[in-house]
Amino acid sequence: MAGSAQDNDEEITGINVTPLVDIVLVLLIIFMVTANFIVRETVEVDLPRAANGGETVQGLVNVVLDKEGKLYFDGTEVSEADLSRKVAEAVAKDKDTRAIISADQTIAYGQVMRLIDTVKGQGIAKFALNIEKDAAPAAPRG
Repeated sequence: MAGSAQDNDEEITGINVTPLVDIVLVLLIIFMVTANFIVRETVEVDLPRAANGGETVQGLVNVVLDKEGKLYFDGTEVSEADLSRKVAEAVAKDKDTRAIISADQTIAYGQVMRLIDTVKGQGIAKFALNIEKDAAPAAPRG
């Protein structure tokens, strides 16, 4: 009885992966639930079509004018005064802020120009007009 040592020389022949699978499934569920909150709300706008659109500009400010004439700044409805204030705040944070302006094709040209003037008046020099690209160019009228 002189302190017989236990035999710990047995090899581990298998690894229990059940806890690992449980953790991965919990992380997957958390990701799936939170992904819905990350996605921005979108406003449905019928964009004009053009066959020869340029590359998409990755801007920081998204301004939308829908067919009822409502203004949206990054997905939230705003008044024209609030739009000016929010654009000015964005320019104050980053002077190279770009804007993507989307307007329904049924909106009058004057309203779109007023929106562009509002955005440019707050200091955004670079902006893009959002279009929906046509598959084939339109035939020239003649």
